[in-house]
This record gives sequence, C-alpha cells and structure tokens, in this order.
Amino acid sequence: MKTLLFTNWHVMRWVRLMFALFLFAQAYILKEWMFIGFGLFFFVQVIFNFGCGANGCSIPNTKKQ
Repeated sequence: MKTLLFTNWHVMRWVRLMFALFLFAQAYILKEWMFIGFGLFFFVQVIFNFGCGANGCSIPNTKKQ
C-alpha cells in the first residue's frame, strides 16, 4: 500500500487530487453535500491510481505471432 501511494505520480494524478480537494472545499463552502460524493470518486482514483491517465486506457497495438 505504501508503494502504491508514494510511487508513479504523474500529472493526471495531481490534477485528480486538486479536483478532489476543490470539490471537498466547494461542498463545505456551498453546503452542497452531494459534492463530497464526487470528490470521493476522484480521491479514490488518486489513492489507488485508477482511471485513464498516462496511457492507462490505451489499447496496445502489439500483435501476437
């Protein structure tokens, strides 16, 4: 778990973290608690490094012979 959290930080992972923190702040400021659910979605992506980023969702073009 420690290596998952502290390695492989790319730009998209930082963007997701900033967006999750922004959504948490907006939920608190605007008292719109639904934003916490969206913030948690992006925060889980940051913690476990899910999602499409840094060619994570690209289809490999190698052919088996």
